[in-house]
Amino acid sequence: MLGTLAKWLRILGFDTLYVKNMEDSNISRLAAEEKRILLTRDRELFFKTPAAIYIESDNLQHQLEEVIRKAGVEIDDERILTRCTVCNEVVRKIDKEYVKGKVPEHVYQMHDEFYICPKCGRIYWIGTHYKNMEEFIKKIRTSLS
Repeated sequence: MLGTLAKWLRILGFDTLYVKNMEDSNISRLAAEEKRILLTRDRELFFKTPAAIYIESDNLQHQLEEVIRKAGVEIDDERILTRCTVCNEVVRKIDKEYVKGKVPEHVYQMHDEFYICPKCGRIYWIGTHYKNMEEFIKKIRTSLS
């Protein structure tokens, strides 16, 4: 229900667990055990969970703004793009030679910095999509100020 929001929270560098197909009671218990704030659009789950934020909007920008406001967190440039968008692990910088043959040749030729997720092995680089991400983050910051 909030998969895209979870991905974007990871892009912003927030430790974000995303679960699917889990009973509400187990979700509430997991959030409490791991001292997490539960984000949900499920009103019943929201009222059952002490540390929860009900996400009202179905618009991604508004959802991110809601989380930032209600959780009292800030966008920190030092944390942006430090987590795997798929599995939430902190990515680490790797030597360019390691990615030869593992990324498209044009990507290998055009970029010098690469990062890898130590859990799932996904490889990241600052590509053309990064400018769009920067603009989106700028819109969120402007709206919050």
